[in-house]
Amino acid sequence: MLRPGLFKRDKDMKTITRRQMIARLSGVASASWISPRLAPLLAAPDQRRFRIGACDWSIGKTADTAALVVGKEIGLDGVQISLGTAANDMHLRQASVQDQYRGLAKKTGVEVASLAIGTLNDIPYKSDERTIAWVSDSIDACKAMGCRVVLLAFFGNGDLKGDQAGTSEVVRRLKDVAPKAEKAGVILGIESWLSAEEHVDIIDRVGSPAVQVYYDVANSEKMGYDIYREIRWLGGKKLICEFHLKENGFLLGQGRVDFKKVREAMDEIGYSGWMQIEGAVPPGAEMLPSYQENCRFARGMFEV
Repeated sequence: MLRPGLFKRDKDMKTITRRQMIARLSGVASASWISPRLAPLLAAPDQRRFRIGACDWSIGKTADTAALVVGKEIGLDGVQISLGTAANDMHLRQASVQDQYRGLAKKTGVEVASLAIGTLNDIPYKSDERTIAWVSDSIDACKAMGCRVVLLAFFGNGDLKGDQAGTSEVVRRLKDVAPKAEKAGVILGIESWLSAEEHVDIIDRVGSPAVQVYYDVANSEKMGYDIYREIRWLGGKKLICEFHLKENGFLLGQGRVDFKKVREAMDEIGYSGWMQIEGAVPPGAEMLPSYQENCRFARGMFEV
């Protein structure tokens, strides 16, 4: 919306000159009359409060550098990339693979937003010895890629809900690796079916600021938790490292999550940073147009 009177007639002229018009337009972006709701849209990408990305597995490019190319097609700021798979031995641990991602990030303008180890759903951190090295090495990879968050997944075979022995083992392993994460400035984010209180119990037992909650709004909705209360409670404790913007079987904004309330809760806790779109493709719909629409929705809702 244009400022009222921007093109009004000058006192001594019938119309303003072309030079005057350009001069007035050049001041639009910095003018004090701009609505606070519009200002973030004019900010440089690295100065925006919220950054919009997507998970590489959700856009069909798990552990594939081409995820950044697809991210550009979608219009994302970045992509949450997988450390790798068991088949490629978590290949992001290799300097050559890191170089490939950095090169494509520079070429596309799409950042590596954060890392994730989704394979922990199949090969659990709570029981498989291989995962100890994976999580430890993910800290080095995260630092090398200029990120600050590694998502640790606890679903499927790695589910912690009701598993006291498995949870205790995860706590033990996190205690061992947390000092390394603290020193590197990296946060290990737990994503699981657990409630906010159950997550905090683990975090308190580990006793490190390097372990936080990776909050997925659709997971919480599916489990029947109060999403908006949990965000406020966890956020008040500064324990949310990053968010998944997700719907199961719907485009963002067309499912069960009230993203307006999510935004209000985020505002109350002062959250800023990355939000990764996950899922949010209706049955039978194509990924690319769905994610382009999801990206438009996220930018509108979160004023990025």
